[in-house]
Amino acid sequence: MIDVVDLHTHTIASGHAYNTIYEMARSASEKGVQLLGISDHAPAMEGSASKHYFRSSSVIPRELFGLKLLFGCELNIIDLEGHVDLDEVFSAPLDYAVASMHDVCIRSGTMEENTRAYQKAMDNPKVNIIGHPDDGTFPVDFDVLARSAAEHGVLLELNEASVRPGSYRKNARPNAMKMLECCVKYGTKVLVSSDAHIECDILRHTSALALLEEAGFPEELVVNRSVELTLQALQEKR
Repeated sequence: MIDVVDLHTHTIASGHAYNTIYEMARSASEKGVQLLGISDHAPAMEGSASKHYFRSSSVIPRELFGLKLLFGCELNIIDLEGHVDLDEVFSAPLDYAVASMHDVCIRSGTMEENTRAYQKAMDNPKVNIIGHPDDGTFPVDFDVLARSAAEHGVLLELNEASVRPGSYRKNARPNAMKMLECCVKYGTKVLVSSDAHIECDILRHTSALALLEEAGFPEELVVNRSVELTLQALQEKR
């Protein structure tokens, strides 16, 4: 499997990451990345950038050090109705968005409530990716989630930071396996991401790729195989 794309990465603007946009882009270029996405945490995350940071993001070059750059955001789902912490005015310049649940921004509901929150977030026209749904802190019905993602043209993320040894996310590896099984059932496309908070973790997908191999997951459902497939997948949002 050719792995040349990493869309879930963070810079110092997230408040708990350690490199600038330019440092991340230079490192990605040196690693052979062809498409890098910067997805800093939206404002509900403690210490992250203000909403104005995202509204001004059109000034960021979309090519640096010979690689294509996309600027997105990791939106925080802030309630069980699937609302996120950037409205359409401040999210308008973004190239894409990841929608995730974090325990500092929302308290878990039931499995049905969490699943519905993700489904409602998919209705947001800016949301292309559901981030780390493997985190057992927020139990979900993966069958319903995978079906809804396929219907909306939304990608489900296989997150390296979740499935690698020592991850703090609950039951992430078995949850990810269940998610992949359901993605096969519905033809749901998957994005492999590093969730890098430091430049040396960019394109660190070792555990995630091993999990795909263990699961026998169809290569055609993984969009990271090329820049073109990834960009096409981002355009499939319905």
